[in-house]
Amino acid sequence: MEQQKKGQWGNQFGFLMAAVGSAVGLGNLWAFPYKMGKNGGFAFLFIYIIIVVFVGIIITITELSIGRKTGKGVVGAYKALGKKYAPIGWFGVISPFLIMSFYMMLGGYTLKYMIANLGDIFNASWGYQGAGMETAEYFQAFFSNQLETVIYTAVFVLLTAAIVRGGVSEGIEKFSKIAMPALFFMLVAVIIRSVTLPGASEGLKFVFQPNFEVFKGSGWVNVFAAAGGQAFFSLSLGMGIMVTYGSYLKKEEDLKLNSIVIPVADTIIAVMAGMAIMPAVFAGGLEPAAGPGLLFVTLQTVFSSMGAGGPLFGFVMYFLVFIAAITSSISLLETVVSVVVDLKLEKAKTFNKKKITFWCTAAILAEAIFVSLDGLGSHGFPQIFGQSTWLDSMDLVSEGVLMPLSALLTAIICGWLLPDFVTEEVELNGKFTWKKFYMFCIRFIVPPVMLLVLLGQLDSFFKLGIFG
Repeated sequence: MEQQKKGQWGNQFGFLMAAVGSAVGLGNLWAFPYKMGKNGGFAFLFIYIIIVVFVGIIITITELSIGRKTGKGVVGAYKALGKKYAPIGWFGVISPFLIMSFYMMLGGYTLKYMIANLGDIFNASWGYQGAGMETAEYFQAFFSNQLETVIYTAVFVLLTAAIVRGGVSEGIEKFSKIAMPALFFMLVAVIIRSVTLPGASEGLKFVFQPNFEVFKGSGWVNVFAAAGGQAFFSLSLGMGIMVTYGSYLKKEEDLKLNSIVIPVADTIIAVMAGMAIMPAVFAGGLEPAAGPGLLFVTLQTVFSSMGAGGPLFGFVMYFLVFIAAITSSISLLETVVSVVVDLKLEKAKTFNKKKITFWCTAAILAEAIFVSLDGLGSHGFPQIFGQSTWLDSMDLVSEGVLMPLSALLTAIICGWLLPDFVTEEVELNGKFTWKKFYMFCIRFIVPPVMLLVLLGQLDSFFKLGIFG
């Protein structure tokens, strides 16, 4: 009996939309604009672009090549490199599994705010204005309401599972081909409205005006670490996604082109997010704040002060954020599902992806509910690793340690131990014209940058004072 096929992308556009959708997530829409503004504006963007070129593109083409050459999910792919490398593959499945515990919760938050603003459009009592509270109070009342947060989290998890359950081409690809162009055009509409608000110019200055004061002394190290961390996590590197998506690529697909388009598109959308969010924040006379506070308190304050058009603007914005969140969450879930499919194929020639998706979803739903019940630390749950919330604890293990460690070890393997593994796969699509550049970066640039990112993450989580 012929072995069952895992699936393939229908065409290059569908793959690119899915891959860019994976990279474009919540971090693009709140972390990037804030970090850019606080770390030198355009000077930060300049360093960010350099890191994308010398690290982001290099790791992207490496992971896509590993996936396509082996045709397996992240665990099987690294095992194919050599049995001793299999633990790195497990880093790539544990990371997305833990990330989904809080990412699904935050995705549920975007659903809540979509509905709240929709209610305001129709003057429904379940909208934000009908609640009669300040934005900070409204947000706190929501995330501390365990039943409500669990419901929205569960809905977001089930929506994600429904897309993944449809398969690679009929589920993920079909959805991404609609969702990503829609996200782009909605973002353009939001930018037009945002930059035309009175006082919006201050927001554009916050994001784009070069501030070289931040480079004085050891400040450049902080900026470099911030840009490196943002670029790395924004591109979904070190978490098995690009390996998984690469395993569905046809041999005729050009890895060189794909590895450039994905980081470039992600960077463009991140900059566009800054143009959409920060002018509105400054037009409202508010200070930007990182994390959920920017998205669910500061921005909602702006929408609530815009009069009759505010709820509509708010609904579109949170719908945009929802799309960014769910295109990332489906890639996270698919990474886990793909590993289980591989394990099934090792024992038999057939698998039931819908059944596998069901059980993976059940496990993820359980952990996401647990993190939701913590209410961002508001319910006195016992915390671990010295963090104040379960979100931070999960984030520490996944994004703080496993992801940069995985990328660091991958660079060492593909740069020094198996130097021909990636280049041979890339050359299936023609001459690898920038092979020397690739080998130089994977050997001498990526490892120290990944080590810096790893130290930066540990410094951020544990306040070690490594970078002052």
